[in-house]
Amino acid sequence: MNPQERIKNLVDTLNKANVEYYLNDNPTLTDNEYDSLLMELFKLEEEYPGFKLPESPTSSVGTKVLDQFAKIKHGTPMFSLADVFNEEEVEAFVTRVEKEIKNPEFTCELKMDGLGVNLTYKDGLLVSAATRGDGVIGEDITNNVKTIKYVPIRLNEPIDLEVRGEIYMTKKSFEEANKKRAANGEDLFQNPRNAAAGSARQLDSKIAKERKLDVLLYHVPNTTQSTQWETLMKIKELGLPINPYSKKVHNFKEIKEFIEEWTEKRPTLPYEIDGIVIKLNDIAGQRKMGNTAKYPRWAVAYKFPAEKVVTQLEDIIFTVGRTGQITPNAVLSPVKVAGSTIRRATLHNESYIREKDLRIGDFVVIHKAGDVIPEVVEPVLERRKNVKFFEMIHECPICNSKLEKSASGIDYLCPNGKCPARNIEGLVHYVSRPAMNIDGLGDAIIEDFYNMGIITKIEDIYELKNKKEQLIELEGFGNKSVDNLITSIEASKSNSLERLLFAIGIPGIGAKTGKVLAKKYNTMDNLISASLEELTDIKDIGSILANNIIDYFANERNKQLIENLKNIGINMEYKGEKTLNNPLISNKKIVITGTISFMTRDEIKALIEKYDGTSVDSVSKKTDIVIVGEAPGSKYEKAQKLGIEIWDENKLKEVIDSL
Repeated sequence: MNPQERIKNLVDTLNKANVEYYLNDNPTLTDNEYDSLLMELFKLEEEYPGFKLPESPTSSVGTKVLDQFAKIKHGTPMFSLADVFNEEEVEAFVTRVEKEIKNPEFTCELKMDGLGVNLTYKDGLLVSAATRGDGVIGEDITNNVKTIKYVPIRLNEPIDLEVRGEIYMTKKSFEEANKKRAANGEDLFQNPRNAAAGSARQLDSKIAKERKLDVLLYHVPNTTQSTQWETLMKIKELGLPINPYSKKVHNFKEIKEFIEEWTEKRPTLPYEIDGIVIKLNDIAGQRKMGNTAKYPRWAVAYKFPAEKVVTQLEDIIFTVGRTGQITPNAVLSPVKVAGSTIRRATLHNESYIREKDLRIGDFVVIHKAGDVIPEVVEPVLERRKNVKFFEMIHECPICNSKLEKSASGIDYLCPNGKCPARNIEGLVHYVSRPAMNIDGLGDAIIEDFYNMGIITKIEDIYELKNKKEQLIELEGFGNKSVDNLITSIEASKSNSLERLLFAIGIPGIGAKTGKVLAKKYNTMDNLISASLEELTDIKDIGSILANNIIDYFANERNKQLIENLKNIGINMEYKGEKTLNNPLISNKKIVITGTISFMTRDEIKALIEKYDGTSVDSVSKKTDIVIVGEAPGSKYEKAQKLGIEIWDENKLKEVIDSL
């Protein structure tokens, strides 16, 4: 599809989704699908401005209003907010503001997941309420808004005011509404946002009243106050409801802490939020920075990482790992998950695909397992059409060797020890960031060098310094890039032992386990001499990994590799901080919740690791201690129910003083 056709396709898809979302309260795309497609459209229109269509959603906020509602023109346009998805994008926003505004302050406000509303008061009396609509003209929902308990018909002062906020439904009201709909045989609301939007836009205000809607206000477009914070206080003074958890902050660090706090405490709220709104506090600064056609430049909405998103499974391809294992991988339509764009996800093995009934062309639910690894959860069966069944291969996709079943009977293996893919993957792993961290040898370069015979084994990497002239002649390489590469290779020789243990590819030994072994044995020779019984007794090792270590160092080829690396000058000793022992922390699984006034979370985690404890994110029966600071989340309540030992700030100080 060429750029012009893709732009037309995106505009049609997004505009249709807008109608379903804003007018029919029946979203056909998830928020993440919509955001991903909208970002793609922005980029294409920027690159090909001549192809931009008048009806493009990048130039409007919502969509047209329904005919059955009277129309209300907003006093000033109701803008949407630009979304950001990670800390880097938040920091970039702060940096942009700091370039224009000296020593800026910000407000952080919870981003309600509801329906935008604009209230107009004349002489202190509510005269109209309107939806966002297309940002200029909204739907008249005045009668419905008047049924909301906390919306005052008359303000505490007889003033003219245009004020904006969000109509929402609490989790409790949502459950009650769905129970009633189920009893009546009606379709259930998908979520509180849809329920609130549908209820606020009923033609019969009695229905709106039954749904027990709520509202919070947060913006006065023509405020006479000098800051957003003062504006919020004025809204409250007038008798209008505001969110009590808003906070004035001064820099990126404080914004980050607010995001972290509410990421953890989010489940404890009685209503849904989907992010944090960050605004420049100074009103004069806001007006100076102005707006784009769609967004204010002085505010952004940080969106919480989605726990689950939907995207399309475009294909299934196969890769060969360094041990010969054949892995099917999902090729996905690019989608943002937990702050990063996902294009591929492992499907593990044939059984995994069969059990989940995944088919090429399916729309699938994905999430990040442990907030790190993208995982395909299930197909969306109601969106299945024009799909192809999965077929497992029986020959190596690289060397064409006939595949063999693993000892477990689950995986397929390429038995060819000289398979180029296996060797290339081993080299890619060795130079990777968590392993030996050699910059300048990316996946594609390793593959090219392997095919050219420049690097065919690990030892060859350290011979590149003698091939400088040959490298400079290659496309994409110059004196500076080759010098940087050689410098990085030489620097890798002094890496601490745990990096080398991870890099050489002992089956099952990851970066964390490599560090455990390095701390325990201090030198490579000590580890090589360790007995099976001794290894098995180490925490986090166990019998399988212990056998893998013994088998690895019993192999003559591997022993020769270690000797060769010693002769090259690779460090074989642990250089990190020695693990200390203390019965209060050592071998304990510890959770941190809330804000500790005298230490950051990272500092506490470093202390736990220093004394051979383990910092974990979730509370379970296996948790030993929960450290509780100010405004703890649901983890504190769970710890109390499970009877887990709890340390407050005083106890934590006491423990630290005793170390």
